[in-house]
Amino acid sequence: MIDGKLIREFRLKRNMSLQELARKAELSVSYLSEIERGKKQPSLEVVEKLAAALNISKNAFFDESVTRKRDTSSVGDRIRILRQEKGISLSELAEKAGISATYLCQIEKGHALPSLSTLKSIAQALNASLQELLANTSHVGYKIKKIRQERGITQAELARKAGVSTGLIGQIECGKVEPSIKTLEKIAKALSVSPCYFVSDDDEIISLLRPMNPELKKLLTDQKIRSFLEMVADCTPQEFKFIMKFIQLYKEHKSSD
Repeated sequence: MIDGKLIREFRLKRNMSLQELARKAELSVSYLSEIERGKKQPSLEVVEKLAAALNISKNAFFDESVTRKRDTSSVGDRIRILRQEKGISLSELAEKAGISATYLCQIEKGHALPSLSTLKSIAQALNASLQELLANTSHVGYKIKKIRQERGITQAELARKAGVSTGLIGQIECGKVEPSIKTLEKIAKALSVSPCYFVSDDDEIISLLRPMNPELKKLLTDQKIRSFLEMVADCTPQEFKFIMKFIQLYKEHKSSD
């Protein structure tokens, strides 16, 4: 069952009139009005047209109570549930996935968001698909949430910096909405990363590091180093000089204590 009120809410959030949405979805205004008021249930073809017109996933139209049931589990919860269903201990799964048991414990508790490559390793160790662990979350939404949390930024703060609504950030992160290129560029700028980061696979980044010497590779695969490099990548020469000077002064002050 499609909840017509949700269609109306999404339309109003995008500042679209009934006529505008009807035109974009190639529907009559009267038919769309009846759908929004719950008097008619649209066909799957109509749902797909409305989703495309609103630039959201068609799953977002279904009753929120159903959506909430699907969204109650975090990535960590799903890993833990699958692990327990298969009768695998925490240490066994960690060993199979090539990570530490401590790190896996942090992931299951929701205290850490692993990279997509780590999630793939965990999924493979559980004989499951990556999508089973991500559930309704898209790769783009997951990466936005991951880097936002690494930066210690709330959804509201990111929305303000990117010039979009907090609701939109939430919908993107939980996979209900696929952001447009323009929106993705705004979010990337607000997080000081390249838009390519959100659409590239972690394996592509790892393949670039493979030919490097072990010491440099180890340095660049450190998440703290990568986060720092992503933040300074688009700095002006003056800003970079200021950051370097600040680090130098901090280290000098620390060594004198």
